[in-house]
Amino acid sequence: MKLVRYGQPGAEKPALLDREGRLRDLSGHIPDIVGEALQPGTLDRLRRLDPASLPETSGTPRIGACVGAVGKMVCVGLNYSDHAAESGMAVPTEPVLFLKPSSSICGPCDDVEIPRGAEKTDWEVELAVVIGKAAKYVPEERALEHVAGYCIVNDVSERAFQLERGGTWDKGKGHDTFAPTGPWLVTADEIEDPQNLAMWLDVDGKRFQDGSTRTMIFGVAHLVSYISRFMSLQPGDIISTGTPPGVGLGQKPPLYLRAGQTMRLGIQGLGEQQQQTVEV
Repeated sequence: MKLVRYGQPGAEKPALLDREGRLRDLSGHIPDIVGEALQPGTLDRLRRLDPASLPETSGTPRIGACVGAVGKMVCVGLNYSDHAAESGMAVPTEPVLFLKPSSSICGPCDDVEIPRGAEKTDWEVELAVVIGKAAKYVPEERALEHVAGYCIVNDVSERAFQLERGGTWDKGKGHDTFAPTGPWLVTADEIEDPQNLAMWLDVDGKRFQDGSTRTMIFGVAHLVSYISRFMSLQPGDIISTGTPPGVGLGQKPPLYLRAGQTMRLGIQGLGEQQQQTVEV
């Protein structure tokens, strides 16, 4: 299934995408795509529904983040060796973790804000993992059993705040709109191999990132298991798994976003996003 949330910010409704690409409302079956709705039993119940029996939405509504009420978004830094190299950082021997606040999550085509005082705002297309079953001290060989599905996250970053202002990375990662998520959550049964997905990102029509999840240092199963040793993962939590090379920081000379630009990005089987950058 491809699960979608549509409507105005804070008032999104759950839906699924049928084979013809039409949105079918799920409000009669689940209140939202959150927590319990992502657990295996609920997803199995939704799979048994006939999409044609569900109300079709009208018009072209805004698409929201594909998961609501996210408890935490755990992000993985430098998870592609060539991205670590372009960033001038050592390839990590263990996953580098940081958190994005839930307030940074927005719809896949919402505007992305350039923060006040920003100097080096950057883009990062990433495969995101949505947890469907609580995970704590999960062995790697069982880790994928805890995954509800996958989606796209643009891990927007303000590099000057992240790398030049001291402390941890979080202040450069957490601005409002710095985590466009979606357009839809593709359930795990539709993704044969999360370690073999092409991914790309354009800015103003120019291709900057053109990679594949094949080149991750730490794969999805390892990340779910590893993170569950340090914090429990709950249904609806998101893991954003890192980005391939081609970010603005790695250009020669570096190239960063300014207001009025368009980012367009996608991952094989997971759809596309598009954002305009705006000044705050």
